[in-house]
Amino acid sequence: MVKEDVGITVSKEGDFSEWYTQVVLKAKLADYAPVKGLIVLRPDGYAIWESLRSTFDKKFAKNGIRNGFLPILIPESLLGKEQKHFAGFNPEVFWVTHSGTNEIGDRLALRPTSETLAYTLYSKWIQSWRDLPLKINFWNTALRAEIKATKPFLRTSEFLWQEGHTVHSTKEEAETEVMKILEIYKNTVEEELAIPVTTGKKSEKEKFVGAVYTTTMEAIMPDGKALQMGTSHFLGQNFSKPFEVKFADKDNVEHFAWQTSWGVSWRLIGAMIMVHGDDKGLVLPPKVAPIQVVIVPIYKNDEGKDIVLPKVESIKNELELKEIRVHIDDREGLSPGFKFNDWELKGVPLRIEIGPKDIEKKSIVIAKRYNLEKISLSFTEIEKIPTILNEIQTEMLKNAKKQSETNTINISNYNEFKSKIEKGGFFNAPWCGKLECEEKIKEETGADIRVIPFGCEDENQKCIYCQNQSKITPIFARGY
Repeated sequence: MVKEDVGITVSKEGDFSEWYTQVVLKAKLADYAPVKGLIVLRPDGYAIWESLRSTFDKKFAKNGIRNGFLPILIPESLLGKEQKHFAGFNPEVFWVTHSGTNEIGDRLALRPTSETLAYTLYSKWIQSWRDLPLKINFWNTALRAEIKATKPFLRTSEFLWQEGHTVHSTKEEAETEVMKILEIYKNTVEEELAIPVTTGKKSEKEKFVGAVYTTTMEAIMPDGKALQMGTSHFLGQNFSKPFEVKFADKDNVEHFAWQTSWGVSWRLIGAMIMVHGDDKGLVLPPKVAPIQVVIVPIYKNDEGKDIVLPKVESIKNELELKEIRVHIDDREGLSPGFKFNDWELKGVPLRIEIGPKDIEKKSIVIAKRYNLEKISLSFTEIEKIPTILNEIQTEMLKNAKKQSETNTINISNYNEFKSKIEKGGFFNAPWCGKLECEEKIKEETGADIRVIPFGCEDENQKCIYCQNQSKITPIFARGY
C-alpha cells in the first residue's frame, strides 16, 4: 500500500473539500458508483442511516405516523397535474421512455419527490372525516440529476431519504403537524448527531414549490457554508384541489383537505462528517456510531495473547450487557499503532488498550476519539464507560454550538457584509421583506436567505440593502 493511501493527507482547514472526500472514502462510509452522480453506501455508512431511521420511526410512531412504500416510477400525466410544483423539478428529472426496445408511450419519471403519486392515491383512500388524519411516511430514494458535481451525501443523483405526507380536516391541525415534525427533526439532529440547528421559515423565494410556506432547519458548516438539514412544508389546499383529496364532514358536506409534506435525507450524515471530523478523520457521536467501543489487545507472543484475550472477552461481554456496541480488533500482523490510527480514522468514540502490564495493574487505558484524551480505568471502573460515552455525546454538541456561535455574525452594513461573506458564516442581517432586495443580495454576493428564525421580527433597523425600514432579521449565507 502506498503511504499516501493510509490516513488523511490534507488538513481540514487547508483543503476542506478534499479533506471531506477523503474522510468519506477512507473511513469506508461510501464509495463512488460506476454511474456518474451516484454513490454506494458501505456498511458503516448504512449503519448510521439505520440508526437515524430507527430513532425517527419511534418518534413518528408516537405521533401517529405509519410507514408505507411507493413505487419509483411516476407517469408524466400525474406530474403535470400540479404544473407549478412540477416545473421546479423538471430540469432534474430522469425519464424512462423504453421497455427493452419498445417505447412505453406516456413517459415515466424516476421519482424526484412523491407528492403527485401519493396524492393521487390519497384521493382514492379518503372519503369521509373518519379517514382523517391520514399520516404516512415513506422511506425510499429520490432521483434528481446532479451529474456536474457529485459530493457524497451532499450532492448525488440518487439519495436516501424519508418523505412524510399527511392529510387533515382543518388548516390548524395541518399547521400543528408541520411544527411537530420540525421539532422532531431538530431534537433528533441535536441529540443524536450533536449538531446545533436554527429553525424557522424559508422566504417566499426559497420555499418548496407548491407549498404555502416552508419551515426549515439550517446548520453552519466549519467552512462557513450553510446546509439545509430538513424541511417541513404546509401545503394548504394547493395539492388537494388539483388531486381532489376531499372528505365529507359529519354533516355530509364535502371539503378539500389540508396537507403537509416533510423530509430529511442522508445529507445529515454529510453534516455530521463536516461538523465533527478532524485531520485524523471521522469523529462519530456515540449515539449513532456503528461501533461505540473498540478493544485493541496488545501482546508480542502467544503467552501474552493467552493472558490478554480472555480478559478482553470478559470486558466485551460486560459492555454488551450494558447494550454498548463493541468490537475486538484481534487482526494479526498489524502493529497496535496502525490499529490506533485506523480506528481514529473511522471515528470510533472510545478505544480500549489492554496488554499484560495493564492486567498486572488491573486497569485499562481508554482513548476518547473526539478530543484524543487518554485516561486509565481500573477493572472495577469499567462500568463507567456508558456514562463516559454520554459525556462525550454532550461535549460534542457543546463544542459544535461554540463553533456555530463563532461563525454567526450580526451585521447591518452592506459593504461589510460583502467583504465578510467571502469567509462564510451565518449573517443576521435586517431585511425589508422585498423580493428585489433578496434577489440583488443573491446576485451580488452569492448569499441567500437560509432561514427566517421564529421571533426575528424587527422594525427598529434599516434593510441591509435598500436602507428602508426592516421587518425581520433573517440569516443570510452561502450554502451547499
